[in-house]
Amino acid sequence: MSNRRILLSYAHPDDESFGSGGMISRYVAEGADVFYICATNGDVGTVAPEKMEGYNSIAELRIAELDCASVKLGFKEVFKFGYRDSGMMYSDTTKDPASLWQAPRDAVARRVVEVIRKVKPQVIVTFNKFGGYGHPDHIAIQRATTDAFKLAGDPTYETGQEPYQPQKLYYSAFSTLMFRVNLLRVRMRGEDPRKLGRNKDFDMLAILENIEPIHTEIDVKNYLEAWDEASACHDSQLGGGMPRLPMWFRRTFVHKQSFTRVHPAPAYNRIDEHDLFTGVKPD
Repeated sequence: MSNRRILLSYAHPDDESFGSGGMISRYVAEGADVFYICATNGDVGTVAPEKMEGYNSIAELRIAELDCASVKLGFKEVFKFGYRDSGMMYSDTTKDPASLWQAPRDAVARRVVEVIRKVKPQVIVTFNKFGGYGHPDHIAIQRATTDAFKLAGDPTYETGQEPYQPQKLYYSAFSTLMFRVNLLRVRMRGEDPRKLGRNKDFDMLAILENIEPIHTEIDVKNYLEAWDEASACHDSQLGGGMPRLPMWFRRTFVHKQSFTRVHPAPAYNRIDEHDLFTGVKPD
């Protein structure tokens, strides 16, 4: 086991690649063990009929795509919780009792604690309080993971494992520059930034309104191709065909992934780190 360990706790197959692929690729290349909790099977995701050939269900397809991306990224281990995808907020699928949104928060947190105590990560990364773009599954796993960060080190919280307290907790954050560039592109195409995506339920302005301060930026310019390869595994979610900024532009202007440091809490809201392991004591 490496003396540097990161646990990402996200909601869907593709969250790991689309959101953090560059950072994951970098730390794996540098010798860190990176683990991933994927809370749902992504079975409410929209999939074109032609993408379903050879698969019996959307869940089966999307887990296969996650397995592909996991190999590309080099995860040490992936923990699949198997909850049903809740779909977007206010949709009927959020009422499904098997969905992550309906799962008791304390029960989900307990499962995260069990993973933390097993793999002993010094660093944990999850979504911000808005769940990135307001997805209920993102919000649910963010809340459970934030709870678990504290509970994992509590000796009175019983799971049959030794307590373990991670040292740092981060929320993934959007690059403000890249976000504003993409917002400009949307407006130039004449699209409504409040109603984007296949189902017109993606609100870019709500994301902007809920962006949290960035304290840490990780340079991933040498890992953009690896990031793209992992994202391409999620072909059913447009991972292989999403319009991208030119590589020269990305290498020059948007080659950093951003994070909000939650614990230890920063004294000031400014960028003061360029490594998630800054200040971490090896154990």
